[in-house]
Amino acid sequence: MHSLAQEIRSFSRANLRKQRTRVTTLTGRRIIETWRGACLQVEEEEEGEAAPGGGFVQDLSADLQVGVVKPWLLLGSQDAAHDLETMRKHKVTWRGRVDAHPAPCAVTHILNVAYGVQNAFLDDFIYKTISILDLPETDITSYFPECFEFIEKAKIQDGVVLVHCNAGVSRAAAVVIGFLMNSERLSFARAFSLVKNARPAACPNPGFMEQLHRYQEQILKENGSINDHD
Repeated sequence: MHSLAQEIRSFSRANLRKQRTRVTTLTGRRIIETWRGACLQVEEEEEGEAAPGGGFVQDLSADLQVGVVKPWLLLGSQDAAHDLETMRKHKVTWRGRVDAHPAPCAVTHILNVAYGVQNAFLDDFIYKTISILDLPETDITSYFPECFEFIEKAKIQDGVVLVHCNAGVSRAAAVVIGFLMNSERLSFARAFSLVKNARPAACPNPGFMEQLHRYQEQILKENGSINDHD
């Protein structure tokens, strides 16, 4: 079994390959996003289309697993964000008395960092939408200030924020890792470990991983130290 350190080191541009992701709109349209190098191609999936080659495997099951990074900071996919029961079923007061069955808090805020994914419940949650492409070349850190401001406001308001993209694997995970590094001055390795433990599927693309490493250097330069303790 590879260690966490080995897994982190294994990410590199040499590992890049064709990637295909399905985006399901609120109207039920299925759009296939295909990345080939630095080029993004978008096409609508035909009804009954067979899974083509190139690494794309059709998966009709909904990913409703929500990773609890902090009691007030959750990480998930668009499936979870589009499932009202998932957003509401857990009831916990994280600042005060906790009920008899600790679980993720009911969501109040949703940070949507996907590209082309609509917000489903505008009357039920406070939304922030920042369209980010899941490409290694995307400057994910340029979106950090706006993302972090929304997360901090939710926390100050005693809210619970769900950060999601399409799959809850790359973009949203990178934002949450970066937030922990910035707000708690955690090392990249420590922040990555916390997010990975909360949502094992979390796996920022190689370009985002490189940027997060550089972000750690920036934090060290500005603050002189980082917190790498459990």
